[in-house]
Amino acid sequence: MTEIPPALDLMLAAWNEPDASKVRGHLDQALRPDVRFVDPSIDVVGIDGFEKNVHEVHGRLPGAVYSRASGVDAQHGFYRYAWAIHQDGKLIMPGFDVTELDEAGRVARVIGFFGPLPADDSA
Repeated sequence: MTEIPPALDLMLAAWNEPDASKVRGHLDQALRPDVRFVDPSIDVVGIDGFEKNVHEVHGRLPGAVYSRASGVDAQHGFYRYAWAIHQDGKLIMPGFDVTELDEAGRVARVIGFFGPLPADDSA
């Protein structure tokens, strides 16, 4: 199993940080200043945009818990892993990310997907 880079743990810590004033500290350690964060609901560049998204999601999902739901697979600076969001003990959203780290180990790009992979309808 791939060792989890500190930047991925710091990014996850930002999502789970209950103190809004501490979110930025996690992100400043984890992310490049020009990080790009893309998922079905957003496409932002920069730590400010990333942080704003974290606070907006916290507002929509108060008390939610964000977790990695798989091991981490890695190749050539790219990391993929499943994640889950639980609220009041219930799964409200599964998904997965592909995250790119730079040479310094900071997150350069996060491409997120919501839900499970679709079934193969071609068979």
